[in-house]
Amino acid sequence: MNTNDYHACGTPDHINRRTLLKAAGLAGLSWMTPLSQSLAIEAENAPKGKPAKSVIMLWMAGGPSQLETFDPQPGKRIAYGGRAIKTSAKGIQIAAGLPQTAEVMNDVSLVRSVTSKEGDHERATYNVKTGYRINPTIVHASIGSIITHELPNPDILIPTHVSIIPNQWPSRGGYLGAKYDAFKVGDPIKSVPDVTLNVPQERDDSRMASLNVVERAFARGRIKDLETGRTLHRSTIDRARTLMNSDQLKAFDVSSVSESERALYGDSRFGRGCLAARRLIEEGVRCVEVTLNGWDTHVNNKEGHVTQNNQLDPAFSALIKDLKQRGLLESTVVICGGEFGRTPKQNPLEGRDHWPHGFTVAMAGGGIQGGRVIGATDPAGESKEPTDKKRVEDIHATALHCLGINPEKEMMTDVGRPMAFSEGKVLQELLA
Repeated sequence: MNTNDYHACGTPDHINRRTLLKAAGLAGLSWMTPLSQSLAIEAENAPKGKPAKSVIMLWMAGGPSQLETFDPQPGKRIAYGGRAIKTSAKGIQIAAGLPQTAEVMNDVSLVRSVTSKEGDHERATYNVKTGYRINPTIVHASIGSIITHELPNPDILIPTHVSIIPNQWPSRGGYLGAKYDAFKVGDPIKSVPDVTLNVPQERDDSRMASLNVVERAFARGRIKDLETGRTLHRSTIDRARTLMNSDQLKAFDVSSVSESERALYGDSRFGRGCLAARRLIEEGVRCVEVTLNGWDTHVNNKEGHVTQNNQLDPAFSALIKDLKQRGLLESTVVICGGEFGRTPKQNPLEGRDHWPHGFTVAMAGGGIQGGRVIGATDPAGESKEPTDKKRVEDIHATALHCLGINPEKEMMTDVGRPMAFSEGKVLQELLA
């Protein structure tokens, strides 16, 4: 089956099944003219200018409250005394706990009407990270895996899909294969573990020579990697040793960065993770996910968000400023969000429960125009239907589009089923 690829200029390479069906549906018997019209529409909607190269995803694990972050409702009953502050973007207010982020809102846009059908942490995490709901017949690829699959970087020796301080559900390669799983690391104040020799070089050379003898016998009759002609076991070892010898590993370790620069991001694991993300993007890494756990505020929601915002605010704002100052913001899509939001009404423990019916995702860089807002939630907290509702899939489609990756491109999965990268719609109103 042919699939749509984008040229550098953003026009389709082939005609895929969806394009044909669209055209046929519009056309009746004289379908060739609508087909050309359909192709023209696709070309018009393709990314303008130079596509972005990388994505940084700030993963707010547990589900942040939209009301205490990017969608405050000051003076309304559902705010429970929460305050809002003005931002650098005219007419946009965010929660008072994010004063530094308010300064960079001219470069950040908010989708306040994101919805999903998943209210369970694991299922919702899967949904937001892949753009699909859990299906027992297939494991879908996360957005980072798709990006690294579609945008290989031959100049980089370290993994191009990285998860910093991951929780129990890191991003996976799914049907694209385990080699597209995120490479997991902890607090970047420490160097990557297990990548330095713990024996003299001579002994290591002897070990590798012995391994080569064993490997030849092991390889007989076993399936080989089509790219390398070696067993998966040997390919894994070779990649690991390449990683061990790469100077690019230094990008993971922020201990060499000045204290003043680290302080801009905040004295937290998350802040250091965001600093490491910027350093990794500079090296050519395609996708970095930085996790901030602790947003599951079923109890004492207000106090919990004070703690969380104290970590998010300096890190998020410093990341945007740093990328912009270094000329990297236009080539890097930044996404900040979690698996769902929190209920408009507090429970008896002064907490907020799970709410997938209208939450906020912040986006910046990579062709995203800053200072814009899409959608609105009900200020009374009664309706589950936000205005101008958007789906999780639409965030995926927009991010892929900004990277010059056609969201509708289909891959054949290992169960013989063609799977589109995304079933969402590109949010054209966010694009510069």
